[in-house]
This record gives sequence, C-alpha cells and structure tokens, in this order.
Amino acid sequence: MLLVLIEKEIRDLMGSTKFAITFGACAALIILTFYIGATRHQLYQTHYEASLAENTRALEGLTDWSELDDTRVFLPPQPLASLVSGVANDIDRTAIIRGRGDIPVEDSRYGEDPVYAIFRFIDLEFIFKVILALFAILLGYDAICGEKERGTLRLNFANALPRHAFILGKLIGSFLALTASLSIAIALGALILPLLGITLTVEEWVKLVLISLAGLLYFGAFLALSIFVSAITHRSANSFLILLVIWVMCIHIIPGISVLLAARSVDVPTSDEIAYKKSSLATQLRDEFDNALGNFTFEDKAENPDEIMGNLNSYIDSLNEAQDVKIQGLSARLQEDRNNRQAVQEKLAFSLARISPATSLSLATSHLSGTSLRLKDKFALETEAYQKSFGNFMKEKTGMNTGGFIKLRKSTACNSGQADDTGEKPKPINPQDLPLAKMNMFGLSESIELALVDIGLLLLYNFLFFAGAFIAFLRYDLR
Repeated sequence: MLLVLIEKEIRDLMGSTKFAITFGACAALIILTFYIGATRHQLYQTHYEASLAENTRALEGLTDWSELDDTRVFLPPQPLASLVSGVANDIDRTAIIRGRGDIPVEDSRYGEDPVYAIFRFIDLEFIFKVILALFAILLGYDAICGEKERGTLRLNFANALPRHAFILGKLIGSFLALTASLSIAIALGALILPLLGITLTVEEWVKLVLISLAGLLYFGAFLALSIFVSAITHRSANSFLILLVIWVMCIHIIPGISVLLAARSVDVPTSDEIAYKKSSLATQLRDEFDNALGNFTFEDKAENPDEIMGNLNSYIDSLNEAQDVKIQGLSARLQEDRNNRQAVQEKLAFSLARISPATSLSLATSHLSGTSLRLKDKFALETEAYQKSFGNFMKEKTGMNTGGFIKLRKSTACNSGQADDTGEKPKPINPQDLPLAKMNMFGLSESIELALVDIGLLLLYNFLFFAGAFIAFLRYDLR
C-alpha cells in the first residue's frame, strides 16, 4: 500500500505543469551557478598569478637584501569559494609582510568592485537558501488543503485507506521525486567544472557532495514544513501566505535580529580603538628609541667601517627587538580581548539565528567551502607564521631583522648598482631565494567538524517538520 502511494505521489508530481516549470527554472539556475563559479575561479586564478608575478618583478634591480622593505602574501583562490562565496569577497586577501610588527592587509574583491557588494554574486548558497526554499513552498503549500479544495482528498478516503499511509506516501514520495530531480541538476552542473578546466582534489569533491547534501536537507526541511502548514490549514491561499511569511522570517528577519541582539549584548572594541592604543604606544616607543640611539658609542677597537656598521646594526636590531616585544605584547593583549569578546558575540548571534534553517544552511556550506568567518583568522595565522620565516631569512641575509623603526642601507653606489671599490658591479638578488608562502587552507576533517552541528540541525528540522505534518494530518478534518 505504502509503495503504491509513494509511486502515485511521484508520478503526480513529476507529471504536473507546476513541477515542470519550477524544476526547469531551478535546474537552469543551478547549472548557470556552476558555470559562473567556474569562470569566476578562472578569473581569480589569473589575478592571483599576476599578483605573484608583480611581487617578483618588484624585486628586479635590487642588489642587496637590505634594500627590500617588505613582500606580499596573497590568499590563494579556492574553487569551492567561487561556488559558495561566504566572506571570501569581503575580507582583504593581500598581506604586507615585514620582518616584525603588525601585518597590514588590503585588497578585498568588493573593495575593487563595490557594485558587487550591492548585488552580490549568485552562488550555490543563494540558490539553495532562496530559490529552492520557494520551490519547496510552491510544490508543497497545497499538498493537503489543495486536495481538500479540489475534492480529491475525500474521494481518496472513500476507500479503506489508512491516514498514516496516505501522509507517509505524500511526504516520502514528494521528497524522493524532488530531491532526485535536483540531484541530477547538481550533478550536471558539477560536470561543468572539469569541462572548463577546473581541477578539484578528492577532498574538494567530497566537500562539494556534502554542500549539495546540506542544500537538499534544507530543501527537504522546507518541503516538510510546507506540507505541515498545508495540513493545519483548510485553504491554499492561507497556507501559501503563512509559508511566505515564514520564508521571509527565516531568510531575512531572524538572522538580522539575532546579529543586532548579540551586538547589543556583547560590547566588542572596534579596530580603530585598538589601532589608537597601539599608535599611542608606538609614538612613546619611538621617542625612547631615538634617545637610546643617541647613546650609542663606537668602540675604539672597531676601526674597520664594516665592523662599525655591524656593531651599529646589532645595536639597532636589539633596540628594535625590545620595542617589538612591547608592541607585540600590547597588541596581543588587545587582540586577545577583542577576539574573546567577538567569539562570545558570534556564538550568541549564531545560537539565536539557528532558529532559522537558513542560518544552518549558510554556516554549513561556508564551513565546507572554507569561506566562513574562520577564513580571516586562518589567513592571519598563516601570514604570522610566514612573517617569522621572512624575518629569519632577512636576518640571515643582512645580519639583522629589517623590520623596525629604522634600518641602515649600504652605500649609494651599491644601492644604485654601480661598481664598488673593487671595480665589480654588484650582482642582483635572486627572488627565488625568498621563503615560499604556503597557505594551508581547511582540510576535509576540519571542515566536516565545523559543519557537523549545522548539518545535524538540518536533519533535526527535517524530522520535526516531518513529524509535525504526520501528526497534523492524523487529526485533519477531511470534510
């Protein structure tokens, strides 16, 4: 009996004009999203390679490592980030690395093209969260009350048909028909990636499958919710209106209010406040540095100019180290306080916002694609690690860490590439000697661990709405 009802529901759904129109539109949008994501990744990869080349070109003509003030490290483009943007377009993706001190970051994509910040990119998260939710509402809002209005519901129960079998057939059949159809559209869209030369690793393919699974769970939750609302109303117009209000609340109102409530509940120092405190300390330390530098005395036995320069460099380096310890100490305390407060604020905001399935979908897909809020922290940690290796490299090449308040350069002749006292023209530095900046992004296990809570919540929403629809129909007035 149940299998017959499931088969009937699948056949009725897939044979309807409403399904053909809505599914056709969704399938076209899904495939278009994959195509846009693939072309966008190719563009980002071209920009990334151009940035690396420009970074290397900037070193041309230098004949001494002491002439190098800084270098740049870039956030590499990830294929999945083009499919689920998250915060990848909002954060700065270029870090300016010196031997010590703070690491300035710049160059966000929306900073270059602010028009996209208004309209945003179309990605899988948008398709799942907005379009598929509407798709589920359109196909489920009249699943029960619509049949009652058309008179087919009473006709079905003219025979000895158990209520539980009918509602189970309705729920399972509609879910299988719609998710199977959407899975085919997603699979066709995924085929575009290798056709356009986008190579994914095995881990990235697994993440893409999990992103699609999260989207289908979200779709299933809204489908079950639509049938539930249809089972507690008696008119299709009322059911559709209620579902539209819920859709707006879930996608826009609840997340926005959650963020506002969290911001009012937890006070987080702004970046400007932290920068002001650090700037005040830097001004004080600069005066101390100038006074200490004025107390430097040349040793009588150091008659060789190179030896005198070496002693002065060592003294300056020790002063810079001492100043850096103080600045980094203050910076670490301020940043730790801000991070702790921000973590509490984010936890509160996400806890409140997870009342909406849309929030769980956004968090799950952004964690799996590596474009969640943690991306900014991950980039900061990677650039800090590279700064240490860069500082050690510069100290090995020049005898001192070139970051700090002041550094000494060699003679003008040497700097300009002219011949020195021996008549030999100095050789240019080799940019390939610089340590490579390896940006280790989120691994599969880490991404799954971060997304597990929200995937579990999507499963819970499916169960709750499914159970609600089942119980509501058992009490439904068929007359």
